[in-house]
Amino acid sequence: MELRVVGCHGGETPNHRTTAFVVDDKLAIDAGSLTSGIGLRAQFALEACLVSHAHLDHVRDLATIADNRCQTRCPPLLVVAPAPTLRVLRAHFFNGKIWPDFSKIPSVAHPTIRFQAIRPEVPTTVAGYRVRAIPVSHTIDSVGYVVDDGEAALAFSGDTGPTDRLWEVLNDEPRLRALLMEVSFPDDERRLASLSGHHTPKTLAADLRKLRKPKELPTLLYHMKPSFQSQIERECAALRGLDLTVLRLGDQFVL
Repeated sequence: MELRVVGCHGGETPNHRTTAFVVDDKLAIDAGSLTSGIGLRAQFALEACLVSHAHLDHVRDLATIADNRCQTRCPPLLVVAPAPTLRVLRAHFFNGKIWPDFSKIPSVAHPTIRFQAIRPEVPTTVAGYRVRAIPVSHTIDSVGYVVDDGEAALAFSGDTGPTDRLWEVLNDEPRLRALLMEVSFPDDERRLASLSGHHTPKTLAADLRKLRKPKELPTLLYHMKPSFQSQIERECAALRGLDLTVLRLGDQFVL
């Protein structure tokens, strides 16, 4: 399994892009920067996109990738999320007002995107992977994902603060090779992190220790707010007993 980091920040500047990852060039995880971060050929190669929740920094480029793919008659891009998230996307995003409803363009029979609801905790085949959505703790309906290709599994936390069910699931995952884990604010902004449903380094460390073998799991950190990134990195570097890597744009990993 190959992981490509397209966007890994909790905000946007010319040097920061919001959340988007690509697995094996065909499965996207979130769409904060799918068109600003990869070229047309890579956009057209995608088969599906897992969506963790409906906040704009995780779904924004669904709009522009749909537009790009429509122009070349690509096969429909499968947009996968729990039903509450899909309802938000239909009502407030692909609604013909904010953006065209590409689930009906160029036609209902041959759309540019197809929505597929995934039931939390029920293994579902998506683009050839076994995928499970696990509810996490955010300000709206939000899930993390476990993506398994039969040889290795990757876990993605989605936006979350302290949570429990994700770790229970991961402790029973025999092929887990790495964790994409959010951390958004420094420790002195813990109140803001709590209000907005995000982690600080201290709350992240406490959650990671819910894993039976936290030292053996590479943890790839994303979603740092650009204004606080240097401080968050220093605080994460001071944590002991964890295998933490701060992600950079363009990073690639083989799991």
